[in-house]
Amino acid sequence: MAQQNTNGKRKSTIKKVWHYLKNYRFLLILSILMAALTVAGTLYVPILVGDAIDFIIKKGQVNFAAIAKILEKGATVILFTGITQWIMNICNNHITFHVTRDIRNEAMKKIEKLPLKYIDGHSYGDVVSRVIADVDQFADGLLMGFTQFFTGVVTILGTLGFIFSIHVGIALLVVCLTPISLLVARFIATHTYSMFKLQSETRGEQTALIEEMIEGEKVVKAFGYEKRAGERFAAVNDKLQGYSLKAIFFSSITNPSTRFVNSLVYASVALSGALTAIGGGLSVGQLTCLLSYANQYTKPFNEISGVVTELQNALACAARIFELIEETPETDDKKDALVLANPEGNIELSHVNFSYTTEKRLIEDFNLNVKKGQRIAIVGPTGCGKTTIINLLMRFYDVNKGTIMVEGTDIRDITRESLRTSYGMVLQDTWLRSGTIRDNITMGREGFSDEQIIAAAKEAHSYSFIKKMPKGLDTYITEDGAGMSQGQKQLLCITRVMLDLPSMLILDEATSSIDTRTEQKIQNAFAKMMAGRTSFIVAHRLSTIQNADVILVMRDGHIIEQGNHETLLKQNGFYAKLYNSQFAN
Repeated sequence: MAQQNTNGKRKSTIKKVWHYLKNYRFLLILSILMAALTVAGTLYVPILVGDAIDFIIKKGQVNFAAIAKILEKGATVILFTGITQWIMNICNNHITFHVTRDIRNEAMKKIEKLPLKYIDGHSYGDVVSRVIADVDQFADGLLMGFTQFFTGVVTILGTLGFIFSIHVGIALLVVCLTPISLLVARFIATHTYSMFKLQSETRGEQTALIEEMIEGEKVVKAFGYEKRAGERFAAVNDKLQGYSLKAIFFSSITNPSTRFVNSLVYASVALSGALTAIGGGLSVGQLTCLLSYANQYTKPFNEISGVVTELQNALACAARIFELIEETPETDDKKDALVLANPEGNIELSHVNFSYTTEKRLIEDFNLNVKKGQRIAIVGPTGCGKTTIINLLMRFYDVNKGTIMVEGTDIRDITRESLRTSYGMVLQDTWLRSGTIRDNITMGREGFSDEQIIAAAKEAHSYSFIKKMPKGLDTYITEDGAGMSQGQKQLLCITRVMLDLPSMLILDEATSSIDTRTEQKIQNAFAKMMAGRTSFIVAHRLSTIQNADVILVMRDGHIIEQGNHETLLKQNGFYAKLYNSQFAN
């Protein structure tokens, strides 16, 4: 059953590869034609050599004039064969690298369309490994397949044709012995595919672990995790070694196995040809030609068996990238979806149910009615669903049940772009990209002058460190903001929202990395920023939300308390305990 499943996946992958190859039919046909001409020229040379040998009768009886003409013809054939082989290689390279380009482009487009649950459920290293390493492996196998597989198949067929033209009996003997080599190659191919697939998957796991450890190197060192990290890497490395050794073992026995069968073919042709020549059925030149063809006939089997091994690896890697390409994308906006323009900030969550996995329930029967300009603070222990509410409001995830309405319209009936443009977000995790400070503040939005950017930076209290940078707003920073503190990176993200204030705001631990003194200044800026705007504030430091209109106290996906700061303290419930735990002294 498992073997049938593997064969089915391999056939399915080949069909998908052919889907990309169809775009380059002309080059494919030209490559096959050039391969046929290359083989024809290569196989014609032994006939010329055989004819030349037959003009050498004995000492003193050599037809040099005839041999000279044959040599001239041979030189022409060799030159022609070289040109056709050069054209064939150009075609093969063009097809291979254009196909891999198309696959990578489609993979990148799919990543941009994938729902967040896929990105959250897969390690970044594995996704990168599929798009980079697996596609490279696939390209290597595909190029070898075009270069050697087609040529090898045409060589086998062409050689058989020439052998039949010389002696039918010897040709039939060769045909009878051929299936042995094919059976050996098939046996090895079926075993190498599964091993190469496991090898490719484990390589992705290894890449993911390396990426995780390098990205979190400071955390690894801070918690003394080096030994455990080394043990985890060693375990994955050992697993990769095991799969690689099995794959290499099966691929390594291919060549000697086919060589044994090919030697058997060559010996049979030599013996039967010699006996036929002794009986007068063949000339010496024809026997020489047959031996040359026997050698050329068996040689492609060695090459093809090696190619088959590489193709198994290529197909295993292709299967992984196709799995990514065929993932279910994020649902498109409805054709008649509303473009949200200038919303006032009236939001209603009605009987909302949501969970990331079916096994673990998170938010159940969540209800909330937010009016224009209200400040809604969300507090509660870690994992209670605070950030999940933000994900649902932005429609990074869709609710399982219930509705979320903005200005009386279900957000599933609103275009994602207009919905998300209506929110300004500042998260605990900073979003930076490689580029200038100006690029990171405007984030591709056009039409902002330096004066506007500087004014926003002053409001966010980030201009004090921006003006000290070597080139001010034109200072180049990397994606990880190397050389900047976490607080400075967060201030840049706050400046980004300050620059173009939307009608609704989401502040998720927006000041978690900022010192207390600067935080007080930022809170004043936030107060000015939130005036008249609907705002959702997620905070662990309860001192930052005391002025909120409504505080939602969440636990296990439910609102257990609701009210303003004074009301909740008087209730002496869960919020009061949280607050007192922070300000007990």
